[in-house]
Amino acid sequence: MKTHPQANPEWQTLAERIAPQRVAMLTLPNPHSGLQARPMTPLELDAQGCVWMMVSRRSLEKIGLTELGVPLANLAFSHEGDSTYVSITGSLRGVDSTARKLELWSLAGRPWFDGPDDPDLLLLQLQPEQAEMWEGPHSTVVKALAMAASVTAGRPIGLGGHEVIKPPGA
Repeated sequence: MKTHPQANPEWQTLAERIAPQRVAMLTLPNPHSGLQARPMTPLELDAQGCVWMMVSRRSLEKIGLTELGVPLANLAFSHEGDSTYVSITGSLRGVDSTARKLELWSLAGRPWFDGPDDPDLLLLQLQPEQAEMWEGPHSTVVKALAMAASVTAGRPIGLGGHEVIKPPGA
């Protein structure tokens, strides 16, 4: 995913943690069954902290969306190898901008769309309201030792940290 420099250090750290990740789980309200999650390919984290993705207009109804979007959505990233986990909560909206589609187009969209001018292509923009980051020990041995110490002590020891951050300008 392409990331732009961020306005505050916490959001820059978030950008660095999610940049190498190719898939995230997008969770949306489903009017029929509470919540529904689906894998998405994040394309860009812009300078305002918004995450951009592509979606097929034909699939909008299936995932409980209209082109207007939803007021509350979550995008979750997980990189077990690095023990890094990120959750971004915010509003989601559809964007039908030819210029923006051209900027974000890559061959990754080719299996689903004929090109950036495909009428079925719609961009999704997640405008963040809050993000959370968790980071644990990277080494398998350290993870095992930290878990053993935590079980023995009856409280978390050396299992990592958790941080809640607001997006730039919030």
